[in-house]
Amino acid sequence: MSVAVAVAFPNIALIKYWGDRDADLHLPVNGSISMNLAGLTARSQASLEPHLAQDELILNGERVEGDGLVRVIAFLDRVRALAGVEERFRVVSANNFPTAAGIASSAAAFAALSLAATTACGLRLGEAELSRLARLGSGSACRSVPGGFVEWHMGVDHASSYATSFAPPEHWDLRDHIALVSEAGKAVSSRQGHLLASSSPLQEGRLLGVTERLGRCRSAILAKDFAALAEVVEQDSLLMHAVMMTSSPPLFYWAPATLRVLSAVRQWRSEGAPVCATIDAGPNVHVLAPGEWAEWVVEQLQGVPGVKQVLSAAPGGPAHLEM
Repeated sequence: MSVAVAVAFPNIALIKYWGDRDADLHLPVNGSISMNLAGLTARSQASLEPHLAQDELILNGERVEGDGLVRVIAFLDRVRALAGVEERFRVVSANNFPTAAGIASSAAAFAALSLAATTACGLRLGEAELSRLARLGSGSACRSVPGGFVEWHMGVDHASSYATSFAPPEHWDLRDHIALVSEAGKAVSSRQGHLLASSSPLQEGRLLGVTERLGRCRSAILAKDFAALAEVVEQDSLLMHAVMMTSSPPLFYWAPATLRVLSAVRQWRSEGAPVCATIDAGPNVHVLAPGEWAEWVVEQLQGVPGVKQVLSAAPGGPAHLEM
């Protein structure tokens, strides 16, 4: 096969990945846990084109040049080395959600590209192999390869650092309601931010408790214990952003509306609503709640000043080929 199309979902990190031990291989300084987001998709078509002198990338209808193309070419070089081919790729990708706004667009894109490009080369990688490969494009992309509730095992080297599912999508009807306060791409990418993590005096403290938080989060998901999940998810998110804000130079991803959403979520929870908030590297807030509260949460979020749109997602499945 010389052409293939794959689809992958972004994921929301419930226990965050922030900082690399190896920036080239994206080996993380800690393990992480996430949930795939059904309905939000990255679709990637990869075709081998013998006549091309250089790989081509079309993203959301626009030709990509510069650093974005260089990053994809470096990744496709790894695919070529793995498959033993020399042809160039033409990649056509599209997201149905904002790019570079803290909704894991790179994770979904590289998970989809990993499956599409290897399939186009005639490879049939297992899930662990595909997760390792996706990690080389974007660290958190390894979590968008398996389905449902996923844990990224930090490992000690390339072979041992990959993600696995510990509960399928249907295990728990947990919804992520993304309060979009900005659709603009962030000025400092997550890729750059990971390189700054070690400059924060708080990073060491964040890492000291991560094993315990991973255990609490995993147990809460398996038990469908929302109160326990809310406590550890919010704590972990705030720890990551504390590291960001105290890095050198500091990273401030939040906007005024970000704080308004966080304040509203705390107020609703104090009044008895099962809601909690987490934020990736961007200004947009992910508000988690059980599925039966979905309509209420969306209505409340739409009333918060500065919220432009609310995207809702149930747990999503694994990266897959589009037939």
